[in-house]
Parts: sequence; structure tokens; C-alpha cells
Amino acid sequence: MTRRTVRGLVPALLAAAALTGCSSEPDTDGGAKAEKSAGAPAAKTAAEGATVGASGSGCELPVTFELAKDWKPAAVLPVAPDSELGDLATQGPVTMVCEIDAKPAGHIGFLRVWQGKSKDASPRETLEGFVKDEENTSKVTYTQVTTGKQAMTEVTYTFHSVLMEGPRLTHAFALSAPEGPVVVHLGGLDSAEHEGMLPAYELAKRTVRVG
Repeated sequence: MTRRTVRGLVPALLAAAALTGCSSEPDTDGGAKAEKSAGAPAAKTAAEGATVGASGSGCELPVTFELAKDWKPAAVLPVAPDSELGDLATQGPVTMVCEIDAKPAGHIGFLRVWQGKSKDASPRETLEGFVKDEENTSKVTYTQVTTGKQAMTEVTYTFHSVLMEGPRLTHAFALSAPEGPVVVHLGGLDSAEHEGMLPAYELAKRTVRVG
């Protein structure tokens, strides 16, 4: 089992442990047009809680966005790239800087914020590198999204876990910031948990702002 595969299993392993104790123009990974419904907002809406990103919010980020009620953010401390944990904290061109835990809100999963260093990389390029470094993916669809005046790229793809039964849909969006591109990614224990957490993801996407 490769270190990349191990990293992909970490969210599911953590979840198992917990159980016991916008305008758009979508296109697929190949560049063909895809159905607009792939990036459509969830039917439910999340009750707003705190704002994350500013000083004192749990995670200091180049962006700010609203959290769903009871979701708890925590900064991810930097690790050495050549350490055992270094590979778990990076995916493609970005490094994990914040985990927002859904367990206090009754779900098993996280919103994770990742940050890149290349100021020249576009949100689309950043997401392509992010997804490419994720094993066992399929049905990758990219969508250009604008919320308010904020332009972003969103990706949806199917993740096939070797630990959990069945595939799971995954969402992430990326936007440019002066410090480098930012990716906000939603995983989850399984498809049901992912769907239950989508309103929190949509809230983040709808309210995200640079600075």
C-alpha cells in the first residue's frame, strides 16, 4: 500500500474511530461539456455559525467564509515534507492548513482548507493537480463558479475507497489569493455523510472572500 493510498484512508479511519468512541460553465476532466447539475447547490441550507479565516477564528487563512453551526475549526501545524506525516499533509500543489470538524454538528467528516504557494497557478490548475494526486478517482467534472464578485473553480469527482464500501462523491473549490491558491475540500465517511454535509460546503462556497 502506497503512502498516497494511506493518506486517502486517513479520513475514513478517523471516522471509524469516532463511531466507536452562483453562475457556472461545467466541463469534464477531458474538457467536454458536462451537466450543470454536477455543481448545483444542495437543496438544504446550513444554519450559519462563526466565520473562519480571521485572526482568533481557529484558523488564520488568506480567505474567510461562514461556518455551519457547531462546526469546529482547528489549524493544522506545519510538518516537515520528508517526515512520515509530510505526505499526509500535502496533496498535489497544496498543503493542509485547516480542518473544520463536523462531529459536533452530528456528522462524520471535515471541511479541509489547503493552501498553495504558486501565485501564478490558476484555481483550475490547482484543482487539477489536487485531484491528480488523489488515488481511485473517476467522473471528474470542473465548473467555473462566480459567487458575488468572487470567481472560483469547483470540482466534483467520485472517490473509490479501498476501506469503505461503495464510491463517494467529493466536492472541492479553489480560488486565487495573494499568498497563493486556496482549496476548500469536503470529504466524509460515506455518501450519506457527504450529502448531509453539503449544505455546510455550499455555505462556505457562497460566503468565501479573499482577505
